[in-house]
Amino acid sequence: MPVVQDSEDQTPSVTPSTPARTLLPSIVPAVTVGVVSALILVGVEAAADQLQDVLWETVPDALGIGRYSVAWMFVVLVATGIAVGLVVWKVPGHAGPDPATVGLDAPVLPPLVIPGLLLANALMLAGGPSLGPENPIITTNVALAVWLGGRFIPRAPGRIWPALAEAATIGALFGTPVAAALVISEVLSRQETRGLLWDNLFAPLTAAAAGSLTASLLDHPSFDLDLPSFGDAGWADLLAAVVVASVGALLGMGAVRAFPYVHAAFRRLRHPMLMLPAGGVVLGALAALGGHLTLFKGLDEIATLAHDPDGWSAGEFAVMTVVKLAALVVAASCGFRGGRIFPAVFVGTALGLCAQALVSGVHPSVGVSAGVLGVLLAITRQGWISLFVAAVLVAEPGVVALLCVASLPAWLLVTGRPQMQLRKDGTSVR
Repeated sequence: MPVVQDSEDQTPSVTPSTPARTLLPSIVPAVTVGVVSALILVGVEAAADQLQDVLWETVPDALGIGRYSVAWMFVVLVATGIAVGLVVWKVPGHAGPDPATVGLDAPVLPPLVIPGLLLANALMLAGGPSLGPENPIITTNVALAVWLGGRFIPRAPGRIWPALAEAATIGALFGTPVAAALVISEVLSRQETRGLLWDNLFAPLTAAAAGSLTASLLDHPSFDLDLPSFGDAGWADLLAAVVVASVGALLGMGAVRAFPYVHAAFRRLRHPMLMLPAGGVVLGALAALGGHLTLFKGLDEIATLAHDPDGWSAGEFAVMTVVKLAALVVAASCGFRGGRIFPAVFVGTALGLCAQALVSGVHPSVGVSAGVLGVLLAITRQGWISLFVAAVLVAEPGVVALLCVASLPAWLLVTGRPQMQLRKDGTSVR
């Protein structure tokens, strides 16, 4: 005899949605944060580009020295270490906390720290150490959003401002709100939230859209490397993607393992005027070994590699891969203010092109996207952002399925292991 359930037991469990009238007031603050965050990013990168032209073109040309001669790379990198060291030492706020302890989830710092942090980041970007702008700019935008938001809209929940600033900056960095939506989705999965996912994403996604549109109008960012199209994916492409992504993950994990030891070695010097110039010396030696393409954050340089994938041998690609990864570890350990995503993209690109040079059956698009995926999984430990960046570099719809499969063994290699971020006591975050 069938059991008749109570009517309340038959009611499906439905997550209540947020009314539109609750979401609408968040639009103006989100758009404002998005526009301001993008302007700060574009402004810092524009200032850094101008200084970079002076340091690497105007001055060496005036002195009759080769722009990327070994001697000049040493001079500029050591001078950059001295300049950033002075900022960290003397400027109020000391340019924020130890960058090795900071990830994309930025701490809320007092406004006093912002000028020094932006100056240190601009000097680093111009001088050539292998770091990107993302962490300092996110930290700056979070600090400004919390400070100004608390003053002008005190009734708004305090936790909304960091989410808006992080989403806006990520949208501006990648030129699309999709990247921000993926990152925020991962963050929300670790938090206790109310309502539907898209209700929680509404304000951050609005900020990300405003940030990406502002950056696109002013700076036109693009990640498409214009690699040859590979058509329909086959079994050989799948095998290549799995192998290259796994090798990239292992290579990245090697750097993650070395990170706390290299960081501890520089910390023994105790003073920024010793740590940062020493880092400049090591980076100069690495640049002499790997060439000038292993300098800077790496986006312009990967475009150069992708423009002529047959222009270097497998050995040269391998050297650039290892040198850039070592430069990333050193720059992040000795105190330069910067992020780790963009140089990791260079590492993955060089690895993928090395695989293509070694095995002719590996298509450049497959090798590059899989290499970037594996390295980013190890460095960032964020699956969505790793998949997104790897996919947009080649702009091939067919590669997405390959990357999804390749991410599975690569993720098994990195999950549960240390991250490329340290606690204040110098131990690795897991």
